[in-house]
Amino acid sequence: MKNLGILLSGRGSNFEAIARNVQAGKIPAQIAVVISNKEGAAGLATARNMGLETRFIPSQGKDREAFDREVVSVLKEFQVDVVCLAGFMRILSPYFVRAYPGRILNIHPALLPAFPGTDAQKQALDYGVRFTGCTVHIVDEGVDSGPIVCQAVVPLLDDDTQESLSARILKEEHRIYSEAVCLLVEDKVRLQGRRLMRKD
Repeated sequence: MKNLGILLSGRGSNFEAIARNVQAGKIPAQIAVVISNKEGAAGLATARNMGLETRFIPSQGKDREAFDREVVSVLKEFQVDVVCLAGFMRILSPYFVRAYPGRILNIHPALLPAFPGTDAQKQALDYGVRFTGCTVHIVDEGVDSGPIVCQAVVPLLDDDTQESLSARILKEEHRIYSEAVCLLVEDKVRLQGRRLMRKD
């Protein structure tokens, strides 16, 4: 069975959704460790309450690669196969990406390549698009630029606020992140150029 490593910095609602699906047998994997760079992260407390292995690795004042080397060392200690970023508020160094090539997933609250970076929901509202959504992608050395695994479309409503739109997108995030994890742990996809293709 494949081992998942979860990285988070805050409440970790996507981590919770993945953990529930692991417990229900919908994801054929186990969560080996949950790591946070924030000691008070609610997601870390949730993981402890679920009986999962957790680690706090402070990032403040550290060089990006030095911190990433600490994290990768713990992931390797727990024999992690797939890394899931669940609200992990740091950009990974090339060292980290090369340690897990094609095996790091991230979720972004927009239909990439539209609206990368921060405040994606606000960007969508400000731009006036009729549809936005969320994207699970493989992490590469850029920002929100890796190959796309899953996407879900969410319409913008005339009375939407950033909060209401974010809530509807989050519901879809919880659904498609688990789908993407399954595709990787079950080895059902292969990379062809930038496209992730289903294996026959």
